[in-house]
Amino acid sequence: MPPAEAYGVATFYAMFSVRPRPATVLHVCTDLACAASGAAELCAGVEARLGPGSGVSVRRSPCLGLCERAPAALAIKAGDPVRTAVAAPATVGSAVLAGSAPDSADEFLDACRAAGKDIPALCQGDTLTPKNACRVCVVEVEGARTLVPACSRRAEPGRAVRTDTGRARHSRRIVLELLASSVDLSTTPEVAGWLKEYEAEPDRFGPDAARLNEEPRIDNDLYVRDYAKCVLCYKCVDACGDQWQNIFAISVTGRGFDARIAVEHDVPLTESACVYCGNCVEVCPTGALSFKSEFDMRKAGTWDESAQTETTTVCAYCGVGCNLTLHVQDNEIVKVTSPHDNPVTHGNLCIKGRFGYQHVQNRD
Repeated sequence: MPPAEAYGVATFYAMFSVRPRPATVLHVCTDLACAASGAAELCAGVEARLGPGSGVSVRRSPCLGLCERAPAALAIKAGDPVRTAVAAPATVGSAVLAGSAPDSADEFLDACRAAGKDIPALCQGDTLTPKNACRVCVVEVEGARTLVPACSRRAEPGRAVRTDTGRARHSRRIVLELLASSVDLSTTPEVAGWLKEYEAEPDRFGPDAARLNEEPRIDNDLYVRDYAKCVLCYKCVDACGDQWQNIFAISVTGRGFDARIAVEHDVPLTESACVYCGNCVEVCPTGALSFKSEFDMRKAGTWDESAQTETTTVCAYCGVGCNLTLHVQDNEIVKVTSPHDNPVTHGNLCIKGRFGYQHVQNRD
């Protein structure tokens, strides 16, 4: 359920009024997180920009359930049910007032990367809603009391963002040290460079630091679950759940350091609701989920990405037209992915498209 819809149900009476209202009402959150992030200034700026006779009423409201976008606002047009109301970051620009939410390009992380300034991130996925789980991408935002995750915080006109301050670098170093001291990041792309860049020392916690020393779970011929490499980014849960596959075969179980990604009742994958689409493998940032072929080749020491070629083609199993990217090493297909910018798949495939390539390599 979207936060805006939950707000519409839980605090209906806070939004109810016996007085006639204009066609458009802009509810600005004045609760703690938004107040600390400049809600008062936002209200004043919006009212000054609109002026009298604009047909828009600006109302101070309790929590909107959008703390991660603080300061937040909710625009509601007359006749629209709450479930279709626009939940958008609070900005004096036209995005909120026009009633259309900004796209993902407006997030700080994307904006910084577009400007040529890269920021490390683990849990951010270009086909998924940000989860703010890893906290590696935190930046300093003008007017914000705390560091904010760049992957989910929306860019705002005139709001300065500082990506390389001592405070942000210190936070990233600590997060990287905690992650690298507790899980195996050996197959996580770019993390070795981040550890060096931020002078992180995971070994400083000593040999007694708690680690996820789980054995890889190999219970099928398609992909392997190596939870010793899992950083609980939730991307696999989202891909399997309401953001793409809608199977809900996997979820988070346990609390604190005992939290794990698991199928129902932690049964073997073959006894679960998994349909083996492999979309969870597609979005995993650390190699905790990997093709069985890749796992076997890494174990044998023959996996070599520098020697692999990538060829994008069209899946021949049905008429949908899904794009496949074939990863080939030594004239053998070693795994299959899908372009994330493809309008048909957005990186997602079914079991046939992702794992059904063995017949291509049958040379008998």
